[in-house]
Amino acid sequence: MGRNLRIMDWNITTMGRNLRTIDWNITTMGRNLRTIDWSSPFWVFQYLHDDYDSISIEWWIFYALMGIKVIYYPLLVAVGVPVNLLTILIMSRGKCGLSKCVTRYLVAMAEADLLVVITDLILRQIPIAYMFHFQFVKRSIPVCNIHAVLLFAATDCSVWFTVTFTFDRFVAICCQKLKTKYCTERTAAVVLGTVTVLSCLKNIFWYFMFTGRYMLVNEPWFCDVTLNFLYSRVWAAIELLYYILTPGVPFVLILLLNALTVRHILVASRARRRLRGNSSGENPRDPEMENRRKSIILLFVISGNFILFWALYMVFSICNRIYYLGYSSVYLHSFVQEIGLMLQLLSCCTNTCIYAVTQTKFREQLKNVVKYPFTVIVNFIK
Repeated sequence: MGRNLRIMDWNITTMGRNLRTIDWNITTMGRNLRTIDWSSPFWVFQYLHDDYDSISIEWWIFYALMGIKVIYYPLLVAVGVPVNLLTILIMSRGKCGLSKCVTRYLVAMAEADLLVVITDLILRQIPIAYMFHFQFVKRSIPVCNIHAVLLFAATDCSVWFTVTFTFDRFVAICCQKLKTKYCTERTAAVVLGTVTVLSCLKNIFWYFMFTGRYMLVNEPWFCDVTLNFLYSRVWAAIELLYYILTPGVPFVLILLLNALTVRHILVASRARRRLRGNSSGENPRDPEMENRRKSIILLFVISGNFILFWALYMVFSICNRIYYLGYSSVYLHSFVQEIGLMLQLLSCCTNTCIYAVTQTKFREQLKNVVKYPFTVIVNFIK
């Protein structure tokens, strides 16, 4: 009922923006609305139970996802905040056996993910999931356009930090002459700082496209917008350009850089095996190739994680914007967006697991950090 509820709150002058809702089956809503306990965050399960026989499969999935995210998003916050803080703490100590350059990128990625958890999960998704408990936000906190700038800037940083890390590893592996100049801690700091500034400047336009009023509904735009914005081809072009730049271009760059990196590694590995085979009859352990293999595993898992979890939301956002311009053939149901959002936000909480699986020294440091409070308590008691 996320889009259905919006109609109850909006005034007549803004009803035009919801032409997409004409496919609702109003009769399926009206039978048991009076019996539903709207104060409960789990009202949607009662609605599904009462009207399951008259709801299409698409809307059934949508309503079920609305109920699931009431549990899913708080759980994601409970996991996302501490794991990103732990990653920042552990990586900042520089004891994971990684270069200072790589460490700088991984810390920045964790910091950006933490900001996304705060600005998106905590300040946007949870109020939407518990919309009946956060109605005061719509009436009393007119800062949605400022929130949007911060949220999308943090999201841009999270995405483009992944790209800069991928490029750094490409240079380190494939461009040996450039490696000594580019793959340094100072260069990493300059690159990350530049990306941060550009991300903030790039997203200022959201302040002028949105109003300060929250809608408490899941749309690619989560603030109140004017009809001129919704159906304007100029604003549509600006918004489509945003989705192309984040994450469309990063998708292409990451895939291209990874493909070039793989090609270089395969060629270099064959040449190295031939040289070592000619110099020795044995096939001893090659530390250089093992280090390179670990670096590649880390790079590919992070890149693949980003592409996998972002793809669906990007496709929906572009199709949804084109739909509002009158191209009904690209219509995707709202449950596609809900799944895309859930996956995209999950990506902000998975990098710590990736480091723990792929990096032995990170696992050791993680164990030490987790055990430290208990060690202090035990020593205190003794």
